[in-house]
Amino acid sequence: MYVPFESLPQHSRIWIYQSNRKLTDEEVAEIASTTQEFIENWSAHGKGLEASFLIKYNRFIIIAVNQEVQSATGCSIDASVAFIQSLEQKYQIDLLDKMNVTFKLGEHIAHKPLIEFKKMAKEKAVSANTIVFNNLVNTIEEWQDFWEVPAGESWHSRFFK
Repeated sequence: MYVPFESLPQHSRIWIYQSNRKLTDEEVAEIASTTQEFIENWSAHGKGLEASFLIKYNRFIIIAVNQEVQSATGCSIDASVAFIQSLEQKYQIDLLDKMNVTFKLGEHIAHKPLIEFKKMAKEKAVSANTIVFNNLVNTIEEWQDFWEVPAGESWHSRFFK
């Protein structure tokens, strides 16, 4: 059951998928429509999930579930991953590779393999103050407080020691 994102409680579970490239406005509109359709039919053990999504910066797909109503289970999570994989194929993008880092360079959002980000840190092309996207957050509240943070305040901090 699709609900507006802002109506979900702060402790709702989230999953963040980052694209390896910026999506066009047309792609975002198509993905939003397809994602809403998926969420409207998304269920766990035959019960609809109270869920929503956001697409941020034409690059991140954020899916959220209110687990107080019905928890996402193995099968429902598998269904969401299959849905994300279908988006990867249709749009020729990578959304599931966790070995990439997305960060801000001024107003630009950059996406680099982890090894390249580590090299940039060593060369001081990025610093502990560089804003990174911490996609390991688990709830809407964590997402609001700890998603866009200085690299020195996230798991990326190990590259600046």
